[in-house]
Amino acid sequence: MTPASLIRRATQRVTVLCAAVCLLLTSTVHAQRVIDGKPVPLPPSPAHAAVLAVVDSALAAINTGDVNALSDMMTDSGQVYAARERDGVRTFSMRTAASQRAAGRRPPIIERGFDAEVRIAGTMAWVWLPYDLWTNGKWSHCGVDQFTLVQVQSAWRIVNPTYSVEQPPACRMHPSGPPKGYR
Repeated sequence: MTPASLIRRATQRVTVLCAAVCLLLTSTVHAQRVIDGKPVPLPPSPAHAAVLAVVDSALAAINTGDVNALSDMMTDSGQVYAARERDGVRTFSMRTAASQRAAGRRPPIIERGFDAEVRIAGTMAWVWLPYDLWTNGKWSHCGVDQFTLVQVQSAWRIVNPTYSVEQPPACRMHPSGPPKGYR
């Protein structure tokens, strides 16, 4: 193996380890209370709302093709990972916030997240967000976005967005169906 591939493999292992630790050490913010014998979700905490606002802004930047805006939401050492599977072939890629910024704008798309799961532990947050993606007037694919964030001073910053690129039945379309004007 080349030194670059060894570094890439070590970085991927650290990312997986960080995600696993995040899962083990955090508690979900999807808390519920029971009223009249029925579970009722509690309103999101201010931290929950702030984390989701960053993720919503990231999706807005992705949808407009503004990689600079997305990079601005990331820590300087942030890295984007993609895990793809098509026709039984799995591929993985990584890019840094700096290399993403250097790539410039890309064409707009429609990526819609839904059923977000948010976990927060002190100054660390994790968001699991199924999504579907539409481009050129049709459904391209679906998968899961996973964002790891840290609170830097008073602002939440993205450390690591990781996303899967899959095809049904491994993933599903947004519950509201196709976007307006799409099939």
